[in-house]
Amino acid sequence: MSILICGSFAFDTIMVFPDRFRNHILPDKIHMLNVSFMVPAMRREFGGCAGNIAYNLAGIGGDVLPMGTVGEDFAPYAQWMDGFGISRRHVTVVPGAYTAQAFITTDVDDNQITAFHPGAMSEAHRNKVVDARGVTLGIVSPDGRAGMLQHAKEFAQAGIPFVFDPGQGLPMFTGAELQAFIDEATYVCVNDYEAQLLASKTGLSVKEIAARTRALIITKGADGSQIHVDGKMYEVPVVKAQRVVDPTGCGDAYRAGLLFGLSRGLDWETCGRIGALLGAMKIGQAGTQNHALDPEQFSERFRETFGYSY
Repeated sequence: MSILICGSFAFDTIMVFPDRFRNHILPDKIHMLNVSFMVPAMRREFGGCAGNIAYNLAGIGGDVLPMGTVGEDFAPYAQWMDGFGISRRHVTVVPGAYTAQAFITTDVDDNQITAFHPGAMSEAHRNKVVDARGVTLGIVSPDGRAGMLQHAKEFAQAGIPFVFDPGQGLPMFTGAELQAFIDEATYVCVNDYEAQLLASKTGLSVKEIAARTRALIITKGADGSQIHVDGKMYEVPVVKAQRVVDPTGCGDAYRAGLLFGLSRGLDWETCGRIGALLGAMKIGQAGTQNHALDPEQFSERFRETFGYSY
């Protein structure tokens, strides 16, 4: 049965400025800033939370059904998805809109200047969870504000277990709205910074948030992850990467592993370890969907890494 992934699709245009921003910005003129950076290196990547999660989940054998809104410029991304057999049944094209996209310029000190255009993502509420058939598990990941609110309610009303993953969309919501998300969700997954922000905005402690959902999963980057369930906490260690190139998208890879494990009824530590291994594989490649995945090879690598099979 399918895993419904509600979230964004985006193009990420990444440019590298071979100097330091600070060398070209006059501190006493910051109030009238007008600068231009020559960027000889540039690449365009397929991204967005729904796209990234779907790519990872499909790559290890998950039955994935992404749901999102895109623009009229989506054709290259559509061909990419088709090449991996990822369904576009619930990817809705919004006429007259661009697909969400980020323009990121990075200097030699890894400082970044980013411009983000939400485009069609703001119309995410056009899609409805009830239109997807055969769904047994879902996730509400960063997307348009109205779409996230609607999809969480629809999952809850349909009795479909789902993960609430607010990510970078967390600041869009009030404390009361976030409490409603927590109560509607079956699971909540955040990184360590988001966990503190979620606690601050809701007035709930991490322990209280965990008590209001079946499980609270907190990813901590190089420090692994924690899974809070029934008053217990499972520590999942990070998997040592063969090389470290680009951490962007590692969180989405982890969530794909989590969903894969949940869909198969695996124990919590195994779910976390699948996510950790996917994250380690992703970090070795630039971009969010450029690491090669194969179900049998991934299963074997899991066995070699952890000493047992899932």
